[in-house]
Amino acid sequence: MAPSSFVPILFMALVATSLAATAPPPPIGPAANLVISNKYLQPDGFNRSYVLSLTLSGPGLILRRYSTVVAGGTFPGSLITGKKVKWFRTICISTIFLTLVIQGDRFQIDVIDSLTDNTMLRSTSIHWHGFFQNGTNEMDGGAFVNQCPIVANHSFTYDFSSATQAGTFWYHSHLAAQYCDGLRGPLVVYDPQDPHLSLYDVDDAGTVITLSDWYHTVSPLAGTFPTSDATLINGLGRYNGGPATTLSSITVTHSLRYRFRLVSISCDPNFTFSIDNHNLTVIEMDSQNIVPHNVDSIQIYAGQRYSFILTANQTIGNYWIRANPNNGVVGFDGGLNSAILRYVGANTTAEPVSNQTTSVIPLMESSLVPLTNPGAPGKPVVGGADVLLNLDLAFNATALHFSINGATFIPPTVPVLLQILSGAQAATDLLPSGSVYVLPSNKVIELSVPAGLAGGPVSGKLHAFDIVRSAGQTTYNYVNPPRRDVVALGVAGDNVTIRWTTDNPGPWFLHCHIDWHLQAGLAIVFAEDTPGIAKHDVNTNDLKALHLPSWILVQVVHLIAHIQTSAAGWQLVHVQVESPGIK
Repeated sequence: MAPSSFVPILFMALVATSLAATAPPPPIGPAANLVISNKYLQPDGFNRSYVLSLTLSGPGLILRRYSTVVAGGTFPGSLITGKKVKWFRTICISTIFLTLVIQGDRFQIDVIDSLTDNTMLRSTSIHWHGFFQNGTNEMDGGAFVNQCPIVANHSFTYDFSSATQAGTFWYHSHLAAQYCDGLRGPLVVYDPQDPHLSLYDVDDAGTVITLSDWYHTVSPLAGTFPTSDATLINGLGRYNGGPATTLSSITVTHSLRYRFRLVSISCDPNFTFSIDNHNLTVIEMDSQNIVPHNVDSIQIYAGQRYSFILTANQTIGNYWIRANPNNGVVGFDGGLNSAILRYVGANTTAEPVSNQTTSVIPLMESSLVPLTNPGAPGKPVVGGADVLLNLDLAFNATALHFSINGATFIPPTVPVLLQILSGAQAATDLLPSGSVYVLPSNKVIELSVPAGLAGGPVSGKLHAFDIVRSAGQTTYNYVNPPRRDVVALGVAGDNVTIRWTTDNPGPWFLHCHIDWHLQAGLAIVFAEDTPGIAKHDVNTNDLKALHLPSWILVQVVHLIAHIQTSAAGWQLVHVQVESPGIK
């Protein structure tokens, strides 16, 4: 779904030769250019360039051409890497020399919007999923929450530090449903002092595994929710009834131990992941180190990440890697939902003949214990927090939109961060009305989300949170609960409950990571410490670089923005917008 201000044209009537999916480029980062462009791909063998569809003007069938949106020219987008490092800076203050210890690579990703397909959105924004962005809220990438979108033929440099964080992350468009058309990719921050370092021998670009859904038509901005046509593993897959296209293969050497980084860059389905004849030792979830935990399958939801260690100790041969989705085309006939684990010395052209066995030790989220600083903030009792919140989710099947506590999230015309920098402090003064929750500074928040509606994954942008009650559980764990940034809500009767401390000023998006649900309004914004936001190193020069007036190009009657600098930061004094649209 999309707000009424969006006026998309979903089809283009051109015919040309499509391009096959290309091999992944080498990793980039932490400082790099990331070009966002349109490209014609067929990663599952389906020629997305030629699709029969109804015309917009009347009945009849016509050849239509659907492009994709890619980062760095490939799908998935380029792997971006950095390191968790310590570096030192000496400064002099009134003849006193101070040495500062600064942690984390500085990411400087210049996102260049080269989108040209007028039948799709040509603006964009990039969210760096999993980074806390403490002090750099304006770099979080949420369109209409943290920034205006980047307009076509312009660029914007995302400049932030990984600080003390390391692990497995990802990035994706955060404008409408654009990432479902291809703008998504993995990101890894390596830790030279990883506490699990002694458990594995190999951890490189070749051990990153992405799972994604793939669609043969352009992602809708309104209407019914689509179902994926194929599952892609590392950008390759097959669709039901399609050709036996090349599948992704991962090569391992016998007796070595591999750290695989499993990233769900899905728009919708969750996947049950396994590798025939191999157990998996999970050591990380959502960039949080955990006590090693042995499993034989992993259910992974959109936006989630796991690192697991696989010991290549089986007979030299080829083994199926399986990622069965919860909807769409399920099963593994003809190589559906599959990739190949190939041992050095095995037949390099043969597909596996291994058989799937019934999972006996599936991953259970509630069993995953943080390796460091376990324990939820607040008192170890239900309601033992400073602020208690409950989210009541509802779905209107006629209008096809969701609501949270009675409000459907509709992106505002002025980003929430700019509203706050303009002086709005109270929830009643912030738009969208009913969807912004102002939270006080340095307080423990307990948030409960009864399930039974969507059951999908909910993503919090502001922190990793402690899940004191996971889906499928009836008891609460305050001593060593799992800690992550995307949690599944479960089924009717579940009451997922999370806690965190409000120590990160800024507006932060909390939403369903099934992207169709987000577009249908299943989202809210937490505005932490609104009085402290402008004092918390918000770089207003970066916000100015987005050219606030330029993104509302279609049907704009008036946009008057007067900007002044004050001791409190950048203030947006007056904005008047009529009939806004976006391309």
